[in-house]
Amino acid sequence: MAAVAPAPFLFDADAHVLEPPDLWDNYLEPRFRDRSIQFRRNDQGVDQLWVDNQLILPNCTAALGGAELDRNSAMDPRSPLGYLDGAPPSSMFGPERIALFNRWGLGAGLVLPTIGIFWDTPDNALANAYCRAYNDWVHDFQAADRQRLVIAAHLNLRDIDGAIAELDRRLAQGFKGVFLAPERVDGKGFAHPHFDRLWARIQEAEVPLLVHVIVRTRRLVTGFVGDWYDTPANRTFTFALGAASQVMPACMAMVMDGLFDKFPRLKVVAIEAGCGWAPYAMDRLDEKHQHFRGFDTPLALGRPSDYFRRNLWFVAEPEERTIGSCLDLIGEDRILWGSDFPHIDANLEAPRLIRESVAGLPEAAQRAVLGENARKLFGL
Repeated sequence: MAAVAPAPFLFDADAHVLEPPDLWDNYLEPRFRDRSIQFRRNDQGVDQLWVDNQLILPNCTAALGGAELDRNSAMDPRSPLGYLDGAPPSSMFGPERIALFNRWGLGAGLVLPTIGIFWDTPDNALANAYCRAYNDWVHDFQAADRQRLVIAAHLNLRDIDGAIAELDRRLAQGFKGVFLAPERVDGKGFAHPHFDRLWARIQEAEVPLLVHVIVRTRRLVTGFVGDWYDTPANRTFTFALGAASQVMPACMAMVMDGLFDKFPRLKVVAIEAGCGWAPYAMDRLDEKHQHFRGFDTPLALGRPSDYFRRNLWFVAEPEERTIGSCLDLIGEDRILWGSDFPHIDANLEAPRLIRESVAGLPEAAQRAVLGENARKLFGL
């Protein structure tokens, strides 16, 4: 009788947590406790997010999670639903996440923040303290299963000395990546010398940078809404364009600014942007580079697309139809997938949907996308 092949290793490369509302009260050093990140109810009973005693999110806090809620109710600014209403137990408690992994048939997943993609402060001491508190908590969250819960460090990129010290501390604890917001830092792009020592350390550690869509409320990250819509903008438009306005230009700028010539072994993962944009960007950049390369930073590999195949990985959405083409055009080791659980635009059927999306591919390609590419990337 022929041996039966083992089931594919399934890895969710966009598996968020919803940080407990008392995380920063409990994990911040005492001298910062009066400036913690908190949820507070206003006089009308509406849950609100406060950072450093400033109101950041006045309503709709249930929509920070919300995968199991009615979307219209979660995003109604008059709704009494609060942050915890949108937070299934598996979003906050490690053993519950492992139970969800078991129900979904997942071997492992990449844990990413939620409130951590929201806050932003120019106060380095406070920012470093916020990062330490999150990193301490997520390390405790991971204790439920340190092999299956893959965790990433949150670093303050304004303070490179502090970021390197925090990174070294977390690498020693087994963290396997670094969260990276897709935005310039005080006007500095990622190829700016300001970041060089940090990128060099990350390259040496052989862990990836994880570029993920963010939300800022004190300022616009990018003007992707432009003048197409008054406030509030069309929801489908804004959720869809988050990837195109943030993750895509960040990765393209890394290539065109020569970041990967300075750090040729640096690994970058584009998350919550899908994978189908990558071949288009490769062709578009290559075509324009023929005409304008004399004006720009020289590229050692010759073509922008070469860096996509060497330095970049892409996390597909569960229902993307171009995964097979992307494997052909970018590389069979370049594509992962992610659920975005427990966020409001996540699909609770993601594991089934990604299996169906790759079902027509050769078995080796299916296994690569479902988990083997992630296994190699994160050294599992």
